[in-house]
Amino acid sequence: MPKLDRLLRPKTIAVFGGLQAAEVIKQSQKMGFSGEIWPVHPKHDEILGLKAYRSVADLPGSPDAAFVGVNRFLTIDIVRQLRERGAGVAVCYASGFLEAGADDADGARLQDELIEAAGDMPIIGPNCYGLINYCDGALLWPDQHGGRRLAADERGVAIITQSSNIAINMTMQTRGLPIAHVMTAGNQAQTGLPDMAIALLEDERVTALGLHIEAFQSAAKFEVLAKRARELNKPIVAMKVGRSAQARAATVSHTASLAGSDAASDAFLKRLGIARVNSIASFLETLKFLHVHKQLDGNTLSSMSCSGGEASVMADSAEGRAVHFPVLTPEHRAKVKSTLGPLVAVANPLDYHTFIWNNEPALTETFTAMVSGGFALNCLVLDFPRKDRCSDVDWWATVRGFEAALKTNNAKGAIVASLPENIPEEYIAGLMARDIAPLCGITEAFDAAEAAAFIGQAWKTPLPQPVVSPEEIHAENLTPDEAEAKAILRRHGLPVPIGQHCQSVEEATAAAKGLTFPVALKALGVAHKSELNAVRLNLRDEQSVRAAADDLISIGSGLYVERMVTNTIAELIVGIVDDPQFGPLMTLGTGGVLVELLKDSVTLLLPSSRAEIEAALRSLRMFPLLDGYRGKPKADLDAALDAILGIADFAVKNAGRIVELDINPLLVCRSGQGAWIADALLVTRGELHE
Repeated sequence: MPKLDRLLRPKTIAVFGGLQAAEVIKQSQKMGFSGEIWPVHPKHDEILGLKAYRSVADLPGSPDAAFVGVNRFLTIDIVRQLRERGAGVAVCYASGFLEAGADDADGARLQDELIEAAGDMPIIGPNCYGLINYCDGALLWPDQHGGRRLAADERGVAIITQSSNIAINMTMQTRGLPIAHVMTAGNQAQTGLPDMAIALLEDERVTALGLHIEAFQSAAKFEVLAKRARELNKPIVAMKVGRSAQARAATVSHTASLAGSDAASDAFLKRLGIARVNSIASFLETLKFLHVHKQLDGNTLSSMSCSGGEASVMADSAEGRAVHFPVLTPEHRAKVKSTLGPLVAVANPLDYHTFIWNNEPALTETFTAMVSGGFALNCLVLDFPRKDRCSDVDWWATVRGFEAALKTNNAKGAIVASLPENIPEEYIAGLMARDIAPLCGITEAFDAAEAAAFIGQAWKTPLPQPVVSPEEIHAENLTPDEAEAKAILRRHGLPVPIGQHCQSVEEATAAAKGLTFPVALKALGVAHKSELNAVRLNLRDEQSVRAAADDLISIGSGLYVERMVTNTIAELIVGIVDDPQFGPLMTLGTGGVLVELLKDSVTLLLPSSRAEIEAALRSLRMFPLLDGYRGKPKADLDAALDAILGIADFAVKNAGRIVELDINPLLVCRSGQGAWIADALLVTRGELHE
């Protein structure tokens, strides 16, 4: 893993180039960098009051960090010279490398040459702005920004993004988020985003990490990052782009339509215990929350406000989320009630009315009683009035009462402004010093609480096994028909009903006689059989089999007759697709003909434990059907889990060889009667392992 220590605590910076290099010097001087800056230019003797050097060889020493702001060809030469001189790290600003794509034939070659020139010296980029170090005032950054330098004993969050413009925008925030470092990743030619992230987490001045991710370069390195984050107790939140990207191109199976690249990314982040949010505002508010409180030890919330309207908005905003407002116990309710007048209805969220407004002792008593309920997070809804037209003097009694209540109960708290602009930025540092998270906006506050609760829950269990790294296989894709696919699955011990491939009506009729009626009859070689009426179920005698066979014999490449599964409680889809980043990707969901319409599915990476698979199954909206919904018989859940685990094991053993496996439906029968693969579509790269 590249060593980035000298980048994060530089004492000497070398700067190469023209306008961009001058801006790096200007920004570092403006931020009060106390180290030495060495401009390098072939013609200038002085730049911004600093002595300029003609070349790397003329530098007075080996720089800890270098900003290389020249064209792509010169970048390679300078990086080679810096490496030979023993420099620490180089930020490569130039574009025109691999990101240029097929339109520039030189791009990929030049990136390879850059990596070779760097050798064992870490490089950031190319095609990136570099690093803003708000701890030391060292900016290898060729543009303006909106952040402030941290005080000597102050800590802050770190942010890595693959977009320089988004990085600049984030520094312009007026939400009071203390930032220690902002880093852009660029092409990640040599030093990947996880390498940068681990280096930032190792800095004791960093409290939490935010990642804006466009793509995962290495699943294994992200797994190392997640492990190190837990060891250091520094939580991570990610904003992963690509949610709206079109699902994978293969549309032969239902699984492929459900398991797009975003589903894989989401499953991977969940597996690592990295929270995911979907907006820049929520990203920043979550980082602020994690900076103050780290993760949450539970998902229960309390809310207090002096308005019934605010209480209702808070209650509605929690609907459908993983965090919630539990109903107060009778004892707790009575305790809170004793601090308020008879006209106040006590509930959670609590509207404490304005009867005790600006009465600090009364506010403290009520808040202390409410917070005593042991909630994971206690929220105080409080919008400060605008200072240019109003006075906010009376608001501070409420803040002090809330602070006292939190300290008395050793509880975590957040002040939530219903409008993001209603907590003045100059107040936020003071609120955080009181161990209160000031959250700008109700939606953003719930996103932050949900993320912190997710991390807290994820960190209570060990990290899963590493995802499968499939071998790279170059072979022709094979698509066996259903009879062949089921024979393969049966040989691997999976629960497949007894069946037979037939070429004629007479053969199908004879085969049905050898099975126990009722039977099912299908046309082979047909995708999406239900749409072509190519499946006949519950055939109870030879005559019905013959009639069905007469209808189906001309549709496909043959017939398949199998024993009919009875006493079915529910239909599941269990699918596998080969993901280029994460290997076998398993989708579980409500099966049958409405699978895409209902979209009741969950995605898992493999290998996954039985407990993880059961938790995924229980998260489906259809799970109550398996659990005896409204007095109906319960399904054979153990058999369903056995079947799904068997399918997962089959996929792991053949990682890289299975392109798609679509089992729809997996029929789950009554308790004690098993779970059976009713239909299977399989696409492989070459032959599978037997």
